[in-house]
Amino acid sequence: YDKELQPQIIIEYKAPDIEISQRVFDQITVYNMLLHVPYLIVSNGCQHYCCRMDYEHRRYAFLRDIPEYCNLECRV
Repeated sequence: YDKELQPQIIIEYKAPDIEISQRVFDQITVYNMLLHVPYLIVSNGCQHYCCRMDYEHRRYAFLRDIPEYCNLECRV
């Protein structure tokens, strides 16, 4: 959450034996339809994916690393 108590990240954790697939991304996307957070993270403990949402241009970008909280580009 940011200082205005708006959610900034949704994190979807799966068990290590669960493959990170399109279904997993579809699931987190459904959660995000209501919240419209800037960041989505999916992990099974072995593989980790983080993307930054760009709602204005209707796209997203995968990040190389999961940003530290203090470095999040929060909503304006």
